[in-house]
Parts: sequence; C-alpha cells; structure tokens
Amino acid sequence: MQSKVTIVIPNYNGKKYMDDCLRSLGKQTMKAPVIIVDNGSEDGSVDAVKEMASKKPGRYPKLKFLELHENTGFANAVNVGIKAADSEYVILLNNDTVCEERMTEKLVRAIESQKKVFSVGAKMLSMKNPDVIDDAGDLYCALGWAFSPARDKNSKSYSKRCAVTTACAGAAIYRKYVFEQIGYFDEVHFCYLEDVDVGYRARIYGYKNLMEPSAIVYHAGSGTSGSRYNKFKEELTASNNLYFIYKNMPVLQLIFNLPLLIIGVIIKQVYFARKGLGMSYAKGLLMGIKKIIKHSDRKVPFSPGNLGNYFILEAELLVNCIRRLAG
Repeated sequence: MQSKVTIVIPNYNGKKYMDDCLRSLGKQTMKAPVIIVDNGSEDGSVDAVKEMASKKPGRYPKLKFLELHENTGFANAVNVGIKAADSEYVILLNNDTVCEERMTEKLVRAIESQKKVFSVGAKMLSMKNPDVIDDAGDLYCALGWAFSPARDKNSKSYSKRCAVTTACAGAAIYRKYVFEQIGYFDEVHFCYLEDVDVGYRARIYGYKNLMEPSAIVYHAGSGTSGSRYNKFKEELTASNNLYFIYKNMPVLQLIFNLPLLIIGVIIKQVYFARKGLGMSYAKGLLMGIKKIIKHSDRKVPFSPGNLGNYFILEAELLVNCIRRLAG
C-alpha cells in the first residue's frame, strides 16, 4: 500500500544524531517511509545507519538512501528527496531532531484541513531545554527580516494552530504537487532562508502556511553550522536575504519598501558589528549582490492574477514590522 506521506531527511555528518532521530520515527502512530539524502558526509553516517538497521531491523521505519558525492547544500538535498518521494505529502526533517509519536499524524491532519495549505510546520522545542520553543513558524517583515516570534518563549505558549509567513523546513509537511507550480527549493540559497523563500513564493501564488502546535519535535539546533551566530551563517543569511528580496518582490513593491529595507540593513550591520560579525554581514551583502546579478533570471514573474496576494503579503510585512520591533 502506497504511503500518504514520505519523510525526507537531509544529512551531512550527522552520525551522532541519526539513531535517536530514526528511532523516534519508528515509533510514529502513522507509519511513513524515510528517504535519507546524504550530502557527501565524511563521518560514515550512512554506513552506521545501515549497520544499526541490519542489527535491529524493527528499530527504524522503512529506509531508502540517496547518496550525493559532495555537500550540495540543504536546498538541493531536499529537492532530491522530494522528487524521489512517491506520496501526496512530504515531511522535511532535520537529522538532529527527535519526534513525539504523533508528529506525522498531526502534520498530515493539519495539511488536510484546508486544500489551499501548502505547508505546516511542527512546534519545535529545544532538546536541551524542552520548556523553551526553538521554532513555531517564521514571519517576514518589511525591514527585510525573517524571524521566529516564538523562539525562546515558554513551550506552553503558541498552543493554537496559526497562520505563518512560512514553515520552518527543519520539521514541516508540504503538499508535493504545489512544487511543480511554484518551483522547488532554490539551490542558490545553499542553506538558510531557502524555506522562507519557498514558503513566501507559495503565498504569492495564493497558498497558506500554518504551524501545528500538537506536532512536537525536539531540536538539538545548529547541528551542522555550530552555533546560532557564526561567520558562515551570517554571510550566507545576509546574501540569501538580499537575493530573496530581489527575487520575490516586484519592482513597485521594492520601491515602496526601500526606506524600511535600508533601515533594516543598517540595524543589522550595527547589531552584528557589536557581536564581532560586522565584516561577515557586510561580506554577505556583497555576495547577495553577486547572486542577484548572476541569477537575475530566477525572479518570480509578476502575474496580475496574483495582485491580491501581493497586497495581502505587503500588509503582513508592515504589520510584522510592528510585531518584530515590539519584541
């Protein structure tokens, strides 16, 4: 019997996390096959999982391995997994996670609640401190900032299903056929903000993104990049954000938001300078300009049929500015 949903796990040197992650998936109330897309790991991740699965075959769900020869980035890895999935829905899951038993079931029920839902994110809690939220859906504002309003809040908050700008791809379900309409994750991002980009793109086309609080996932966090703030992350995030703004906003929307976007860049530059990452952020902006020039053909084409969606998004961008600055 064909499964309704497939779980896709991109992996890069995640050997120390994989056993706990896969065992939690083996206990799910709704069973789903798992595709592990290995991004050229050098720590023996795939061999270790295969060995553990052979010793205790009932420990894990049904596994399929897709091995890439080098680290192609998160976006490409999940695209490979999504395209290989033979199911109506796909759940993207970070390797440094542990899922509560009803996670799959809850995400499927949530995405089936409305036909125009593209994605539903799980409520991600800190693995080190489960009383704290790691992510419960992301918002984007006219300052050019993506942010998770629930981050570091008490785990009992954000207890109702809600609409978000975009789901965090660290633990989220997607309606597979929509990718054929809006495009897949953009490999230009490599990693960081690729989920914001695809979620925002879906919004342009009139789809919704939700957060489902009853789908609980525990997240170790920074399993690959190392910490919440580091040079690699800030360079890529700054460059990807600039590219994201160019790609997804029509010219008139860019002009309208330009004063706020400039203010947003200045505030970020000062913020990261105080953290000793000012040069990394500035370098990232230059990288972003280069990405725009190189990949200008990837700009989302404006369609008059989506005009109403642009107005709705713009209103949200402005409201989210107030929400972000209010803390």
